[in-house]
Amino acid sequence: MVVHPTADGLDLSLTALFAGWAMTDEVQRRLAERGFGDLRFNDGVVIQHVLAAPLSITALAERMGVTQQAASKAVADLERRGLVRREPDPADARTKLLHLTEHALHAVEATRALRKELQEELVADYGAERVEDARKLLASVIARYGGGDAIRGRRVRPPR
Repeated sequence: MVVHPTADGLDLSLTALFAGWAMTDEVQRRLAERGFGDLRFNDGVVIQHVLAAPLSITALAERMGVTQQAASKAVADLERRGLVRREPDPADARTKLLHLTEHALHAVEATRALRKELQEELVADYGAERVEDARKLLASVIARYGGGDAIRGRRVRPPR
């Protein structure tokens, strides 16, 4: 039997997931229009950690739950594309700390502005109350299943 799903027939978990993906795709599209076409969604996995504070690759790997080799590979790619730079740790010159470049910081600002823009569009189309009710419902689902700590710790990643 072939099933042809529609958004109206999805359960809440898939609806929330796909809505998030659709909004993220739209943010990516608009970022490209604003000169940030070099950014990929997965860049945010590293950027979210370095944004909080400069980190060593070892600390980054621990936070991301990956090997040091995997973190090094991701950082090398971001460094090559001008999103991160390495600087000596003032406390230990043998250690290099990762810092975001101006380009990456501008990308973070642009992404935040675009997410706000999308929310304002949804409010204009559906009303502030409906949008806020949807946001509250999804936030409580996150809390119910223990996702709050990952958000606070900037350790949000796809499920395993």
